[in-house]
Amino acid sequence: MKILIIGGNGTIGKRVVRSFRKHHEVLIASRNDEQFPVDISDSSSIQSLFSKTGSVDAIVNIAGEAKWAPFDSISEEDYYIGIRSKMMGQVNLTHIGVRYLDQGGSITLSTGILADDPVPMTASAAMVNGAIHSFVQAAALELRGVCRLNVVSLGLVEDSAEKYKDYFPGHIPISMSRVDLVYERAVFGSDHGKVIRVYA
Repeated sequence: MKILIIGGNGTIGKRVVRSFRKHHEVLIASRNDEQFPVDISDSSSIQSLFSKTGSVDAIVNIAGEAKWAPFDSISEEDYYIGIRSKMMGQVNLTHIGVRYLDQGGSITLSTGILADDPVPMTASAAMVNGAIHSFVQAAALELRGVCRLNVVSLGLVEDSAEKYKDYFPGHIPISMSRVDLVYERAVFGSDHGKVIRVYA
């Protein structure tokens, strides 16, 4: 299979790339990639990416940002960071990407635990994560027979536990081997329209 992984140079992306490369052709796209640069907050950048990659069997997005800030200081423009990137970026990626999928292909988006179990300073991030969960479930109804669409929602992962542990006290980090497996399920399994949660 030919698999496009957007955000393949990040903490989670690197693991997924390493796992998938054992048996598949993997294309890595990111904001700073020389061969396949993309900014998912810009739909023209997404279109340009696919003009370079051509058709693929699967699209995996592990990119997208949102502002973390106290509720009493977060601005309207701060909210739009997440809306443009992690929310509309993934929505636009789906709308554009579906035209470049080979028959039987799949699209996997990414969110996180904040949609269901938010912590302080995450009103924006939790909002966009929840929106993507609803989008995937609704869009999948109309994509049946066209492609599979799922979203992976992870909790705190081992490789970033030290960095984020103060935000998630008492959370049990998810092993990176489980991260590999949940993306394998989304891409190679039979799920469609699912929010695949791994929180502990």
